[in-house]
Amino acid sequence: MSIRILPPILRLTTLACAVFLQSALMQAADRPNVVLLMGDDHGWDETGYNGHPYIKTPVLDEMARTGLRLDRFYSASPICSPTRASVMTGRHPNRSGTFTPGWSLRPEEISVAQILRRGGYATGHFGKWHLGPVKAESPTNPGAMGFDQWVSHDNFFELDPYFSRNGGPPAQIKGESSEIVIAEAVRFIDLAKQQGKPFFVVVWFGSPHEPYQALPPDLALYDNLPADFGNRQVRLTSNETGRNVMRLQRDVLRERFAEITAMDRAIGQLRDHLKNAGLRQNTLVTYCGDNGTPQEGVATMPFRAQKGSIYEGGIRVPAVLEWPARVSRPRVSDVNTVTSDLLPTLSELAGQPLPQRPLDGISLVALLNGRMTERPTPIYFWNGRPRPEGDGTRKPYIDPELQKGTTPLVKLAGDKATRDFLNYHHPDIQEQDYSGPRAVLGNQYKLVMDGERGSTVELFDIRKDPAEKNNIIKSQPAVAAKMQKQLRDWQLSVLQSLTGADYK
Repeated sequence: MSIRILPPILRLTTLACAVFLQSALMQAADRPNVVLLMGDDHGWDETGYNGHPYIKTPVLDEMARTGLRLDRFYSASPICSPTRASVMTGRHPNRSGTFTPGWSLRPEEISVAQILRRGGYATGHFGKWHLGPVKAESPTNPGAMGFDQWVSHDNFFELDPYFSRNGGPPAQIKGESSEIVIAEAVRFIDLAKQQGKPFFVVVWFGSPHEPYQALPPDLALYDNLPADFGNRQVRLTSNETGRNVMRLQRDVLRERFAEITAMDRAIGQLRDHLKNAGLRQNTLVTYCGDNGTPQEGVATMPFRAQKGSIYEGGIRVPAVLEWPARVSRPRVSDVNTVTSDLLPTLSELAGQPLPQRPLDGISLVALLNGRMTERPTPIYFWNGRPRPEGDGTRKPYIDPELQKGTTPLVKLAGDKATRDFLNYHHPDIQEQDYSGPRAVLGNQYKLVMDGERGSTVELFDIRKDPAEKNNIIKSQPAVAAKMQKQLRDWQLSVLQSLTGADYK
């Protein structure tokens, strides 16, 4: 038997190929699986680990105790559809015309799911979408935005919800809604594992958005709320009529808290499955809310205002992250972070380039590694206002027929149980387009403009005054002036994106 000796150049080439292949395999092994979990209208204070006196969230509490607790995490918007757009795109939602609930994305946006799928991930969406209809023909359904599979709803949902599976006709699934979407996610994870692919799974719960529905065992946990707790009347949707009704807040909170506990339990079912499947170690799991507590749920909020406001009560939300392979010991971070940061962070972890267009989020990989102690750039907030109806420039961005939703929900819109979506062309920039409540958040100060009707420009030392009680603008005029200029310059960038300039 003879042994063939390779020429030196061929030996070097072969060695280089082997090293490259080994490096590529190691890089693929280092890429985490990813699960993004988001509650609907879940406020900052409504977890046990943030000190709520009654709500039981043992799973989120354990994640906060053993993983990375993000104490200064923000939703990019104080309302739901815009925040979800920021998760998908890494951009402020006004850039894509997703101004408010029920306003869709634009088809030209580049999503985190598209980026990770390009990197070899299996991608799945389960639960609330709210960025356009989930039906097959919608140009902004989860499939069009990069998800291989989806079991999704146009909006929010309660017990025994209706979902569209991969764009098909809505079908009812009996059961507790948080457990249903987690069960669908688990099936998808198992399939990805069989295929040998890393997975990117987004689970957007319908809880705890009103109207509230919960199972008897969960309700029983809150049968004995104190008589003086929630002793006022609040407005919300009736489960019987789908229209507004006034009820005692304590009874409403009993149902709301029960939904939160059920959602928490479902998250535990996911974590248990990842552990049993041998996937827990290299799976990055995050949970956050999409905006602050709504008016009927406000009872223990330590911050100013509520859902819909750019004060802390509207945008500061609970957030925890665990990834045992990388975050191996418990940590608490007080670095300002925001939902827009998810796309650049996951792109870096997956080894994929960022979209070549303005982004508002930053990568948090340095934070995961324990090297980021403060945010290098501000976070901007803006409840931008679309131009009024009747304006000659307001033309539909997407065929209105394609924007009609199909999945029913309890809450009626007029006499409709489904929801339609809007998005408009924005061909130019006018002075009126800069209006609306807006803010810029730095590491110490937060500047707020038009935060409340008739309010002046406000400046807060947000570290010393998280409740935003003391306007210090008179003592810090130079700080305020600098932040106002930063905000105006940023708004111009957003408005340029809104015209469609980024898509050319």
